[in-house]
Amino acid sequence: MNYILFDGACREALLPFTFTRPVADLRIGILTIREKWETFLRFTTTTLTEEYLEEKYPMLELEENIFINAGYLPNLAFFKAVKNLKKNQAVFCDDEMIAFYSCEDQEEVDFSTYDIIEVQDVKAIEHKWDLFLLNDYAIRQDFELLSKDEFSADIPVYVQAINKEQIFIEEGAQINPCILNASSGPIYIAKDAVVLDGAMIRGPFALGEKALVKMGAKIYGATTVGPNCKVGGEIKNSILFANSNKGHEGYLGNSVIGEWCNFGADSNVSNLKNTYSNVRLWSYEEEIYEETNQLLCGLMMGDHSKTSINTMFNTGTVVGVSAHIFGSDLPEKFIPSFSWSGNKIIDVYRFKKAIRTATKMMELSSVEISAQDIAILEHVKNITEKYRKK
Repeated sequence: MNYILFDGACREALLPFTFTRPVADLRIGILTIREKWETFLRFTTTTLTEEYLEEKYPMLELEENIFINAGYLPNLAFFKAVKNLKKNQAVFCDDEMIAFYSCEDQEEVDFSTYDIIEVQDVKAIEHKWDLFLLNDYAIRQDFELLSKDEFSADIPVYVQAINKEQIFIEEGAQINPCILNASSGPIYIAKDAVVLDGAMIRGPFALGEKALVKMGAKIYGATTVGPNCKVGGEIKNSILFANSNKGHEGYLGNSVIGEWCNFGADSNVSNLKNTYSNVRLWSYEEEIYEETNQLLCGLMMGDHSKTSINTMFNTGTVVGVSAHIFGSDLPEKFIPSFSWSGNKIIDVYRFKKAIRTATKMMELSSVEISAQDIAILEHVKNITEKYRKK
C-alpha cells in the first residue's frame, strides 16, 4: 500500500513552522509526525503539501493510495484503522475525516459514498501552541513505541537515576555525571547524544541523535531537544526541532523553536504575563493577535532565526523565518520573516546575506544547503513581504 500524508486544514495555523516544511515533518514528542507513521506502518511515506514545497517533499501517487491527515497524531487505534482500510472507506474522528482510501482514477473523492470507520481520542494539532501542549502526551506515546521489545544501554553508576524503568538510552550515547529524574515522565536519549556533567533533567524529556545538553543545564518536562541541537541554561515544556542552539544561560519556556536557530548568551523568553491573563499570539491566518486561552505561552520561532546576547522576548512572541533579533529593548511581539530587528526598529534582512549566514551555520554541521532549500526560503521571503512594509 502507498501512504500519503497531507497537510490538512491546520497548515496555516501552524505558520511559521510550516513555511519551510509540510505538517508531517513537524517534531512533537521524540519523533516527527512522519517518523511516527513510518515506525507504525514500516513503510516510507510521501507528502501532499504546498506547491512550492513539492520539489523537496514530493508526492508519489500509485493506483491505490491511503491519504492520512498529518495534523492528527497516530495512536494504536488510528494506526489499526488505517492499516485495515479498504476501497470506499474513510476514517473519521469527531466528525472530521482523518484518513481515506483513494484510487488514482478518482478525480474527486465523493465521501458520501464511503463507509465511515470511527476512531476515538486521536489528538489533533490545531494551533501552533498545541505543539508544546501535546508534547507530554507525544513523548510518552513515542517512548512506548520506540522502547517496546528493545533494551536500553546501561545507565552509568555515577548517574543519579530515578525511576530507571522509564529511562531509555540508545547505544553510543554518552552520559556524564548528572541527574535523570523520570518520576514524572519518561526520558529518552538517542544514539550519539551527550549529557554533560551536572545537568539536571526531569521527564518527560527527549534528546535527539547527536544532540548535546551542556554542563549544569536545568531541563523540565515536557521538553524535546531534537537531533544535533545544543542546549544549556533553563528550559521548560519546549520543543527544538533540530540543528538549533540554545547553548548558554537564559530561560526558554512553553516555546517551539524551528531548525537552524541560534540564541545568543543570556537570551530570555517570558512565558507568563505580569497580569496573569491569557496570552494572545500573532495569527498568519487572521493577520491579528488571536486568543490562545493559555496562561503560559512563550516564543514561536521559525527556521534560521537568530538572537544576539541578552535578547529578551515578550510573552507570546512569534518570529518568522530567517529573522535576526538584537538590542536592549523588548522586540515587537510579531517579527516578520527576513527581518533585521532591534530597539523597536525593523529593517529588511537582505536575502543574499541571509543565505550566506544559513550556509555557514549548516556547514558547521557538515550539511550543504541545497538549491531546494534556497528556493523555499526565497518563496517565503516573497510571500511575507507585506509584513515587512512600513
